[in-house]
Amino acid sequence: MRRVITYGTFDLLHYGHINLLRRAKALGDYLIVALSTDEFNWNEKRKKCYFSWEKRKALLEAIRYVDLVIPEESWEQKMSDVKEYHVDTFVMGDDWKGKFDFLKSRCEVVYLERTPEISTTQIKRDLGK
Repeated sequence: MRRVITYGTFDLLHYGHINLLRRAKALGDYLIVALSTDEFNWNEKRKKCYFSWEKRKALLEAIRYVDLVIPEESWEQKMSDVKEYHVDTFVMGDDWKGKFDFLKSRCEVVYLERTPEISTTQIKRDLGK
């Protein structure tokens, strides 16, 4: 079984997120989503989420492509997650291209093209948030 992992906040879930999850799942048999906790988002990313971690987790778990949701609590946990979950493929959007190449010694690293016309940042901007 090929295991794939991806990371993100997944706040204000939209079709760009679904597109990423669908394409990530197509790279393997089992998709793990490491979902940024509220504390990590605020303390490290300076992001305030509209939905709590628990609500974002429930939304992700309802998506057929997602097999497991785990908390992302630090930038440094990626290598340990790859080892612990026996990950074959690490997937991120291409806006992170090159940032996680250090994982190539442990697994395949794939940067998927983002869905160009949609982003949570754009939705918030359009809503005046």
